[in-house]
Amino acid sequence: MVRKFFVGGNWKCNGTVEEVKKIVTFLNEAEVPTEDVVEVVVSPPFVFLTLVKSLLRPDFQVAAQNCWVRRGGAFTGEISAEMLVNLRIPWVILGHSERRLLLNESNEVRREALQKLDLLFPIYSIMEFVADKVAYALSRGLKIIACVGETLEQRESGSTMAVVAAQTQSIADKVRNWDNIVLAYEPVWAIGTGKVATPAQAQEVHSELRKWLRDNVGVEVASSTRIIYGGSVNGTNCRELAKQPDIDGFLVGGASLKPEFIDIINSVWPN
Repeated sequence: MVRKFFVGGNWKCNGTVEEVKKIVTFLNEAEVPTEDVVEVVVSPPFVFLTLVKSLLRPDFQVAAQNCWVRRGGAFTGEISAEMLVNLRIPWVILGHSERRLLLNESNEVRREALQKLDLLFPIYSIMEFVADKVAYALSRGLKIIACVGETLEQRESGSTMAVVAAQTQSIADKVRNWDNIVLAYEPVWAIGTGKVATPAQAQEVHSELRKWLRDNVGVEVASSTRIIYGGSVNGTNCRELAKQPDIDGFLVGGASLKPEFIDIINSVWPN
């Protein structure tokens, strides 16, 4: 099965109105493959979502960087899936390593947090926090960029695939239809560090993850699900990474704020 190339740009916590308009301008003026060849999704901070959506070219889409695990309510600072749907934002990134590590989002929500949630949602009796976010957002009609990946310590201990498989298993336990999920493999040790997995290292994990999907979810899901790479992708390394058979695109961080993002989108074209 031919999987459409996918390039996501995660702007993280960056930008002013003026800077965002400049980024959108160079995106709108860029010459890139048609949307039947590459799917492009950019993810600005929440406060700029509607601005970017209103200005961005129609063949590029917009994603939120996170959303809450249930409907809205007394959750200061959170954004619900329903709000994103209301704003006609089609995509959301969930399980990003920075949220897993810095904000304690993981496969298992902390016990004390779960107890507090139980007071508000008696039906909430499961531990898989990121997976619950994925399942709930899907149920509200959003498309998901679901992130998995290992730390440097986990890689050096030889447990990369065990970690990635466990993170993916938590999603598989809650999801039956994978049509609207893109998996982003992001080695934590290569995010924002300037380090990058070699094409062979990245391909190895992508291939093993696809085999895991085949063995544990199904052949059709394994062949159709796009697995993208997210670890310090830039205009220099993107073409070699894009040549790998199981790398279906990228989730780009800092480089998505720069004109080289166009080179990354264009990496789907042969040299």
